[in-house]
Amino acid sequence: MQVYPKKKLGQHFLKDKSIATRIVHALSIDEKVEKILEIGPGTGILTDILIDLYGENLLMIDLDKESIGYLRKRFPKVKNNIIHGDFLKLDIGAICENKMGIIGNFPYNISSQIFFRILENRNKVTNIVGMVQKEVGERIAAGPGSKTYGILSVLLSAFYTIEYLFTVEPEVFYPQPKVRSAVIRLTRNNTINLPCNEDLFIKIVKNGFQNRRKTLRNALKTLNLPEKFRKLDVLDKRAEQLSVKDFVDLTLKFELIWKK
Repeated sequence: MQVYPKKKLGQHFLKDKSIATRIVHALSIDEKVEKILEIGPGTGILTDILIDLYGENLLMIDLDKESIGYLRKRFPKVKNNIIHGDFLKLDIGAICENKMGIIGNFPYNISSQIFFRILENRNKVTNIVGMVQKEVGERIAAGPGSKTYGILSVLLSAFYTIEYLFTVEPEVFYPQPKVRSAVIRLTRNNTINLPCNEDLFIKIVKNGFQNRRKTLRNALKTLNLPEKFRKLDVLDKRAEQLSVKDFVDLTLKFELIWKK
């Protein structure tokens, strides 16, 4: 049985075993991690190595019915661990009671959505190694002041330590993508909750970067800020100039002024 990559699913199958080995061994976990979930296993190049390391603690999820059939035949001992479904709709709590690690060659067309979903489950998902489009990897790993620093950079770095591990060339995929890829690693930090209203924090971050060329004073106008808030000096800056702590402080100031 052969699995054919499907453009609508953003599939590009990795064919280099040495790179697959590097990706798998980049996932360092501790004894608190109960399950490893591989997103988009495709033809199983990572799966083959992961099974040797994690055995029945490995789960896989893929939207491609053809891949599911192929994987269940190739790895019969863990066929019941192979989920036919959409990670973006997956109830992580239903498949893992404790901590979980996530790994995969993430489909390019939903890689950002995958990380937003991980954020929603941040107190369960402690370790992630993912291959994404290079510009997405650079954006996620970027720090304040960088032109690639953005919404995901801030939200993820609030709860994870982020590392850009290495770049992967198009030639090692079938079919070859038109862009280079990047492997990044995220490790959960000690922040359980931010010391501010997290919904408001997210709104400020998103509005700030959706109008990133404007100063925050102009970018945040849609939030109907109180007059006192609009006079803060920090609003003379642009979103890309603020760290996570700066955004937290800004949110706290908003809360304080709003209460008055």
